[in-house]
Amino acid sequence: MRKRGGRIGPLQTISATATSGFWDLTTQQQQRGAFIWTNTSPTTVEYLVIAGGGGGGSSIGGGGGAGGYRSDSAFPVAAFTLYTVTVGGGGTAGGKGNNSVFATITSTGGGQGGGNGNGSTGGSGGGAGYNGSTAGSGNQGGYSPSEGNNGGAPGFANRSGHAYGGQGGGGHSAVGQSTSGEMAAGNGGAGTASSITGTSVTRAGGGGAGGHSTLGTPLTAAGSGGAGGGGTGASNVYTGTQTTPQAGTANTGGGGGGGGNGGSGAAGGGGVVIIRYPNTLVQATTTGSPNYSDTGGYHIYTFTASGSITF
Repeated sequence: MRKRGGRIGPLQTISATATSGFWDLTTQQQQRGAFIWTNTSPTTVEYLVIAGGGGGGSSIGGGGGAGGYRSDSAFPVAAFTLYTVTVGGGGTAGGKGNNSVFATITSTGGGQGGGNGNGSTGGSGGGAGYNGSTAGSGNQGGYSPSEGNNGGAPGFANRSGHAYGGQGGGGHSAVGQSTSGEMAAGNGGAGTASSITGTSVTRAGGGGAGGHSTLGTPLTAAGSGGAGGGGTGASNVYTGTQTTPQAGTANTGGGGGGGGNGGSGAAGGGGVVIIRYPNTLVQATTTGSPNYSDTGGYHIYTFTASGSITF
């Protein structure tokens, strides 16, 4: 602004006040340097996408496979672009888990455990049922790095009146356990720990298998669930009494536990999609009511139901 009247003086700047609504150039630069003007969108984000876990098999069933587990620390995104988020539910007893999706990233639902039959393929494969069946294979999407592991195999046939339990469902970090001892049931494969939310949490563990006994000897311990939300299988004794298999833990993609002789398996745990990026950048807009936190220098969005995010 020039001075009024007489000679034309030097240009003057106007400092901001509570009422003026203006900032001089020096103040603008100071505020930018202090990151107060956070109107820049991210160009990359970090994600964790886990699909729903598979359900455990019935009647001496294999454990359900964990939902596929995929992560990246530098996924490219564009400003003002809406990205769809789909959170896959866990499979019902004896059913496959559902896929989870963020943008172009898909994690495959976990395979169901074999119910006196074959385990199925998935993000991680379902464990074999006891009667000589085969296991499901993991990494059904063919991704690198792998989204999951195979289920335990094989399930052994009845020999001289000695029955075997089912086999463990695969987890993201380990295959499901394959047992060879009589009266034994396989444990679920372990999942993987992530600190994307600011706290280390293990997810995507495989389900434990269901057990069986025909000679009056109790099977006191069925297959345990893998670390990361895998459900424990049911134990079964000669009298027909059996424990209840456990479902995969919600929002971990854990596989469900297998059922005992004549019993149903348990459902897999639902998946989760987590996205974060530095909190020096603009906050995203979302649908689907994800949990939001500003932790450790990051905007963090945790989706447990489907929705969308725009950066």
